[in-house]
Amino acid sequence: MKSSIIPSEGENTQLLIDTHVLVWLAFGEPMLGPRARKAIKRAALDQQVRVSAITPWEIAVLVSKGRIDLHQDTLQWTQSVLRLPGVKLTDLSPEIAVASTRLPWEMHGDPADRILVATARHFGATLVTADRQLLEYARLGYFRGLSASL
Repeated sequence: MKSSIIPSEGENTQLLIDTHVLVWLAFGEPMLGPRARKAIKRAALDQQVRVSAITPWEIAVLVSKGRIDLHQDTLQWTQSVLRLPGVKLTDLSPEIAVASTRLPWEMHGDPADRILVATARHFGATLVTADRQLLEYARLGYFRGLSASL
């Protein structure tokens, strides 16, 4: 599987968006690059934008630590973002949870990142992220990734 490449037209266009990408998308942040934005819009038209079940937890942790301000209640914000057209929440299945502990390479121990990678691998989705470590794993061919900055 090649990394950092969005599938061609007609191929699987499922995207899994990392937590920071969801926040950037919701707030229209310019840090989300034009290529990533275009890929997300295209996938949304096909109802193929996935958000991992770990993402609401990560957002709530960031809010509780004062690292982000959503300007409204965390649960209400999360529920409204998950109602965006083409976006669907992906369950944390037992298969994904177990796979996150059995990745076929040495990966750092961040459980949220491990769940994101296992989810992308499980669905054959492209992970959209700005996380350099995750993008490096994608470049090595372990899963498909797209830099959110492009």
